[in-house]
Amino acid sequence: MDGELVCHPFEPIWSPSSRVLILGTMPSLKSRLNQFYYGHPQNRFWPLLARLFACPVPQTSDARRALILDHQLALWDVLMRCTIRGSADSAIRSPTVNPIADLVARCPIRLVVANGQKAGALYRQHVQAQIRLPLVVLPSTSPANARLSLDDLAETWQVIPDCLSS
Repeated sequence: MDGELVCHPFEPIWSPSSRVLILGTMPSLKSRLNQFYYGHPQNRFWPLLARLFACPVPQTSDARRALILDHQLALWDVLMRCTIRGSADSAIRSPTVNPIADLVARCPIRLVVANGQKAGALYRQHVQAQIRLPLVVLPSTSPANARLSLDDLAETWQVIPDCLSS
């Protein structure tokens, strides 16, 4: 079996003041079950953002949405749909991308951040020529990337608050 066809279940989170767009690949099975971005309990995305912005780790979807919006961020994924077995980025086949250029046209995004190598590669391959914004590919917050500590991630992901403060 090559996997199942998965359609992206969430709308992007953004506001007219969003200046940094964070892109993943496709919500994991656990995220789809929990009905929100980065819903796997071992994914370090939410603890990492809380550390970067010196706020409590959000525990609810509403609090997570507020963290994104309160810090002029936007959050989405590169893919609208794909065939995938499980949740591993390496299992992605037949990708179709989200209309990211449409989102970027609606807010003053200055920087695109890819959460992991696969998100960066998909963005470069399918989207970057349309948008022409700087892209920074950061280490994935996925539990599959356990070789990096939260401190290591925070050091590399500091590019986001740095961009927002400049």
